Amino acid sequence: MTIKYTLCALLMLLNSALAIAAEEFTSILFSKPQQVTSNVWSAIGATAPPRYENSGHNNNLSFIITNEGVVVINAGDNYLLAKSLHQEIKAITAQPVKYVILENGQGHAALGSNYWQQLGVPVIAHIDTKHELEAHGYDILDRMQKGRKEKARGTELSLPDETFESERVIELGGERIEILHLGPTHSPGDVIVWLPQQKLVITGDMAFHKRMLPIIEHTDTAGWLETWDKFADLKADIVIPGHGGPTTMQEVTKYTRDYLVYMREQVAALLEEGGTLHEATKIDQSAYQHLDVFDELALRNASTLFRAMEFE
Repeated sequence: MTIKYTLCALLMLLNSALAIAAEEFTSILFSKPQQVTSNVWSAIGATAPPRYENSGHNNNLSFIITNEGVVVINAGDNYLLAKSLHQEIKAITAQPVKYVILENGQGHAALGSNYWQQLGVPVIAHIDTKHELEAHGYDILDRMQKGRKEKARGTELSLPDETFESERVIELGGERIEILHLGPTHSPGDVIVWLPQQKLVITGDMAFHKRMLPIIEHTDTAGWLETWDKFADLKADIVIPGHGGPTTMQEVTKYTRDYLVYMREQVAALLEEGGTLHEATKIDQSAYQHLDVFDELALRNASTLFRAMEFE
């Protein structure tokens, strides 16, 4: 009787401890998911750079619910952020997560992958995303860990389970989900997720608004403009960009394509006149100064673009 009582007491204590632990887990999402259509949701990230305060949730973490399961777009910046998103998904639907898609190989898209993989959820990405993580993944992880501190707990570098080159189609619960690599854009491995039945596109870093787009070392601005034409041909009605809330093609065209066209025209004119890098940093970008992170990116964009176009 005493042994049985002791075992029962221990089991009760263990169950109680597990329940308390579950209750004590606090979401570190920057914002809760918002409903975009009847079955598409997106947790809109901060438009600031990834920081401890926003838990690295400075991009949009979206998901599509079908009657056969859920497809998540972006694994998140870290293990606990992925867990936070999963909690929100479970509060909305009883359907299990069946796939996770990475928009590219950046930390805020990919570093939460090991959370999902521990649950047996396959992670899908473009082949260049895998190469990016193989080449730079540990450096990306190290920067995240230093920035997110204890919020980085549990995060380990892991590679996608499945890769593709141009297109991967998921047919799930009556929803056709097309993962498309249309060409070079902001960074290696960039893909978009297109729902043709809803004319809805989840763009990743193909399209920006609300915050200034960054031109980085690997950004192919000329290629991005060519890729944009294929993107525009989809004629999407609803756009969930990589950063900022759901919007329209007109809005992202203004702050992505039109910005790239303007900056390339300005730099091309400077180069034609024998202008200098210093002069490039003085290009008038005031039409975009209301965008978030303008102060951090405007001069850097101009100088990076100038150096790239010198060798085109």
